[in-house]
Amino acid sequence: MIRIALRTLRFHKGGFIASFIALFFGATIVVACGGLLETGVHNAAPPQRLAAAPVVVTGEQRYLGTSHELVFPERVRLDGALAGKIAAVPGVESTAADVTFPGALAAAGGKGPAAQVTGHGWASAALTPYKITEGAAPAGAGQVVLDTRLAQQSGLKPGSRVELRSGGTSKSYEVSGLAAGDGEAGGVFLSDPAALEAATAAGLPGKVDNIGVFPASGADLAKVAEGVRKAVEGQPVSVLTGDERGRAENPGVIDDGADLIPLAAAFGGLSAMVTVFVASSTLGLSIQQRQREMALLRAIGTTPGQLRRLILGETVLLAAIATALACIPGPRVGRWLLGAFADAGVVPDTIVYRAGSVPLIVGVGTALVTAVGAAFIAANSAARTRPTEALAEAGLQRKWFSGFRSVVGLLCLIGGVALAVGTAGMDGPRAGSVATPAAMVWTTGFGLLGPVLARAITAGLRGPVSAAGLSGHLANRNAKARTARLAAAVMPVMLATGLAVGLIYMQTTQSKGAKQAFDESLRADAVVTSVSGGMPLETVDAIRALPGVAAASAQVPSLGFIEPDVPIDPALNGGDGESSAPQPTEVSMQGVTPEGIAATTSFTAASGNLDGLRGDTVALPARFAGDRKIGDTVPMRLGDGTRVDLKLVATVDGRRGYETALVPASVLVGHTDAGLVPQIMVSAAPGTDRTALEASLATLADRQPGLRVTDRQALTAVAADEGDTQAWMAYLVLAVVVGYATIALVNTQVLATTERRREFMLQRLIGATRRQVMQMMAMEAVLVSVAGIVLGVLVAGLTLVPFSMSVLGTALPTGSPWIFVTVVGGALGLTLATTLLSAGAVLRSRPGDLAGIKE
Repeated sequence: MIRIALRTLRFHKGGFIASFIALFFGATIVVACGGLLETGVHNAAPPQRLAAAPVVVTGEQRYLGTSHELVFPERVRLDGALAGKIAAVPGVESTAADVTFPGALAAAGGKGPAAQVTGHGWASAALTPYKITEGAAPAGAGQVVLDTRLAQQSGLKPGSRVELRSGGTSKSYEVSGLAAGDGEAGGVFLSDPAALEAATAAGLPGKVDNIGVFPASGADLAKVAEGVRKAVEGQPVSVLTGDERGRAENPGVIDDGADLIPLAAAFGGLSAMVTVFVASSTLGLSIQQRQREMALLRAIGTTPGQLRRLILGETVLLAAIATALACIPGPRVGRWLLGAFADAGVVPDTIVYRAGSVPLIVGVGTALVTAVGAAFIAANSAARTRPTEALAEAGLQRKWFSGFRSVVGLLCLIGGVALAVGTAGMDGPRAGSVATPAAMVWTTGFGLLGPVLARAITAGLRGPVSAAGLSGHLANRNAKARTARLAAAVMPVMLATGLAVGLIYMQTTQSKGAKQAFDESLRADAVVTSVSGGMPLETVDAIRALPGVAAASAQVPSLGFIEPDVPIDPALNGGDGESSAPQPTEVSMQGVTPEGIAATTSFTAASGNLDGLRGDTVALPARFAGDRKIGDTVPMRLGDGTRVDLKLVATVDGRRGYETALVPASVLVGHTDAGLVPQIMVSAAPGTDRTALEASLATLADRQPGLRVTDRQALTAVAADEGDTQAWMAYLVLAVVVGYATIALVNTQVLATTERRREFMLQRLIGATRRQVMQMMAMEAVLVSVAGIVLGVLVAGLTLVPFSMSVLGTALPTGSPWIFVTVVGGALGLTLATTLLSAGAVLRSRPGDLAGIKE
């Protein structure tokens, strides 16, 4: 039977090519997603600026001792005195402290635009290493070394005078030299005392970001690293070697890199579901169209076992070739996706693609199991049928549905209802994590019940289609007689339409919800920022004292954690994510100035008083306050892991999922990466117009170089840009998945049409003209399109309504109606064009060639 299987391949090229395309593209996408998933697990980010230090000591960014791993969003800095303690470890030759602060660099006199830079002490140049290419190292407090790329962009050279703005101050420096290295292009190096002074001005006194450790010649690196770990034991410190050192350069790798795992898992799960759906549907349709051949084989004495081996042998051979070839482009697609995510800022650009054999095995296994499973089901059905019944079934399809399929389909629908309820009850920003699986479950359920649903929809369309005359009547008869073939053609249309409409409107609705929450919280007339990365807190008082200003408030965004009632013991739980360990509550935080809250934001107290936000105090969202009363102490961790006990002075209401805890800016600002206030919200006094307000604020900018004044529309635009990044990522995933579903749609329509060559020739022999056959196929294509679009819109609606209830509080999702028109029009146009082009190609044969047509 294997030999027969090999010989039959060339007689059914259309079906095998269609199946090959479905398996090849499906396996390619699954391999790519598997590679992304493994990359997220490895989370490897080789060091660049710290590459020369074999051992790097940095702050522990993980929140240890919790049931689920959490990561502090702000850099956990080290005490500068720790460098001396590490230097005393046996086997350590020297250490280099990395002092980092934000700033802006401009030519002397403030000529030309200021460039955002990152400042360091010259000692940290050895960590890359940076080498002097021109001039000399900074010898005093008034000298600076520039990265060669920065100097080239700015037109600076040794001897040039520059102004470095940081922490609200501006100082003049002489460029003593240029240095080349693999660090960031915007690096500037001061003498170490000057760098410490600048870091202090930036709100980071006595702290260092990292400590590079250089072992003595001949020392064992592993033993040195272990010695350093023992020296810093009991402190919130990580000792890193190898690729892990990249986490010290960019702490976001820990959290943002880990985000690649759920992203790849969701993307891969959706892709695998589509692959299973498309490949099984295409294979099933291909085998269905060989019913006459199977019936004849049974009639001449082929046993059920031989028939199974024939079908399985053909399928395994085809799937093996398709999946083996998919292993070539799969990793390349994975690398391309990672690069696209990095370019969009979704994941750090330092993460490297690391994938071994596991993604290949998963991708190949998914496609093979799908193919063999679909072939086995089809072969079983053919093998169980008696020879005489098989011939009758081949002539007129009678069995088009099974009890098992209906039970599984109904279970999927029940699961879809459960997920819909869960979606409606989720917080708005997280509703998508449940809505996407819900769309997959609804699609699977409708796919399994496809023959019943397609037959019901086409029955409802029978009247309008029959009005088209003889072509409509024939289309109706074909749809009724060949329900399984109709369902196989309808399902790709449903898949492409449902996923496109559902996922696009999910993203537009999510963006609208985030924009509404942001706009509702903003009342300021102007926003003050700084090109140097931030402003000292005193700038708020200076702005408030300006004429025309009614109120001003700092705005310092961060993330914090409400400590659980059960004490967290990192030594006991070790950060292993034990389910019995306590779990803190993650909450968005914002540092504010109490005098300006009411006039610059929409926050209002549900209980207590926001004017009490002075000193170590907090106003919690009412949902997070729980049973706490005004005046109670709330133990919290700030963004850099610092534990604080804050007095509850108020509770605030907020849109579910977008709630924010308020703390005095003086409490929060020193525990952020920059150590400065990133923006100050300003409200105009009554009678002061926007022009007068901006002119008043400009007088402060003359005294504090680098300040920028914009209106609140600019702030809204920045928030919209951040939302666009997430939208771009969602659309990229959508393009890959829906693109594959579209290929499947075209693939299936071509297969379903070209395999009807004998039917078309018979119609021509009995007198039908080519035009009449084409009209019949046009009506069939309309039937298939409408049925698929109706089911797809139903899938999208059942997904979007609970999602919109969660995000917007209304059942109607938001988004341009042209999205719907484009998707529906595209599905209709693709189905119609593919069907007619395929039918036209078949009808080029002469009716007299019927005797030579193979079955």
